[in-house]
Amino acid sequence: MPDEIYSVLVMLPRATGETLYMTLVSTFFACLLGFPLGAFLYSASPAGLKPRTFLYNILSRIVNLFRSLPFIILMILLIPLSRLIIRTSIGPTAVIIPLSIAAAPFVARVAEAALSEVDSGVLVAAQAMGSTNFQILRKVLIPEAMPALVSGLALTIINLIGYSAMAGAIGGGGLGDLAIRYGYYRFRTEVTIAAVIVILALVEAVQLTGTLISRNLLSKR
Repeated sequence: MPDEIYSVLVMLPRATGETLYMTLVSTFFACLLGFPLGAFLYSASPAGLKPRTFLYNILSRIVNLFRSLPFIILMILLIPLSRLIIRTSIGPTAVIIPLSIAAAPFVARVAEAALSEVDSGVLVAAQAMGSTNFQILRKVLIPEAMPALVSGLALTIINLIGYSAMAGAIGGGGLGDLAIRYGYYRFRTEVTIAAVIVILALVEAVQLTGTLISRNLLSKR
């Protein structure tokens, strides 16, 4: 086996593991932050369970502001926060903080949109039965919106895979770091191509899994 191919095969598993680690952990924290925010945005919207127009407009603009920031800039802005929490701004663990914060507004919008798509007739029936807003959210809205939520979660993971690749530009680790530091900077095209192929395979796997789960949930309605 040529030395070039062997070295790529040695580096790929670790880089792939780092990318999966960053993506999955940041997805968890992004959902932890973003889903409650999305549920609140839906509830406070003019067509929500408990409209609060003024508060909704403020939160909506804040979410839009964070969504509009390019990730690479947000990551640089959050370097002091990463250093404060984990004492470093370099490596996969440090990248989880900006990844989570960057993805949380996206998750919030996905959750808000998914909840808004639930048939209003179902809500009217639940309200007629005397259900509280929290009961409606937990027992009616979330189960009905689950296919859309799963599709949105798949898109979130795909975005985070892309973000984690960009994080490699400033020492974030993972496949992006492998493609840039060991491929681009050292003029090793085979390393860059291998990293890109793995990233594309991860994206395709996530998209396919999300689609299958979403269709399965729809078929059980």
